[in-house]
Amino acid sequence: MPEVKFITVDAEDAGQRLDNFLMRHLKGVPKTHIYRIIRSGEVRVNKGRATADTRISDGDVIRLPPTRLSERAAEKALAMETHAPAREFPILWEDEHLLAINKPAGVAVHGGSGVSFGVIEQLRKARPQATFLELVHRLDRETSGILLLAKKRSALKNVQDQFRERETGKTYLALVIGHWPSNKKVLDKSLHKYLLPNGERRVKVVAKDDPDGMRSLTLVKVAQHFDGFSLLEVTIKTGRTHQIRVHLASEGFPIAGDDKYGDFEANKDLAKTGLKRMFLHAWRLQLMHPARPETLALIAALPEELQQFLPSATVSGGN
Repeated sequence: MPEVKFITVDAEDAGQRLDNFLMRHLKGVPKTHIYRIIRSGEVRVNKGRATADTRISDGDVIRLPPTRLSERAAEKALAMETHAPAREFPILWEDEHLLAINKPAGVAVHGGSGVSFGVIEQLRKARPQATFLELVHRLDRETSGILLLAKKRSALKNVQDQFRERETGKTYLALVIGHWPSNKKVLDKSLHKYLLPNGERRVKVVAKDDPDGMRSLTLVKVAQHFDGFSLLEVTIKTGRTHQIRVHLASEGFPIAGDDKYGDFEANKDLAKTGLKRMFLHAWRLQLMHPARPETLALIAALPEELQQFLPSATVSGGN
């Protein structure tokens, strides 16, 4: 039987309208029903009534009343879990609290939006004895690198709190087209999520005073300059959707191979020379262990297909 649920909003979902958030979390529930439970006050945000256009914030607690999925949606969710192949991924760290894996590019972190299954469904299938296994954060499907999962609810809450309070260090390696100026080190631009007519999510830079914009902070360090490219160490201080991709592209330096915000003509040429994916890799992650006073410093080496693509001759060193 369905039951009341409480969901804590994370940075990934912050800034959305309440109705859009519910449509994502209540897949299979008719839109008319979603608007009805909002109007009736059955949906609560931080124990208070809200409207469909209420903007939710990081850390908000949303109460969802018991809802029934349509039979088709319920069958789809069951099929996603049932038919996911069992798969383990390269392990970077594991204990009784946390699991850190090196996610390959091209694999979604979870099923949905046209994806039958993702990392989490495959890991659960491979580990039937696991009583709890949840994603701590997300990576874009096209991005490789460090992905953190919690094996205990207490660990999930602790590490998500660290992400929310910006107490973790998340650094990516990105190869951009062009010669990134070494003195350009801080990108402080507001971002706004929107949907294309086909329902696909996109993100754009908006003015800082835009009511729909979410402040987004990215730190950039040049690791190396190549002929026509720059390899960057990118540290994000906020975890917005597509943040790195949009911030870098907005400066005129799109990530090589990015099929959403990149240089599409350049990408065609890059594919002919061996780059078949986006050059963005979650390289380094530092956080406090959720159960003891210990700093975890995780590193995922650059994948071979990206390492091989890097030019061997350097034009100049980084800063």
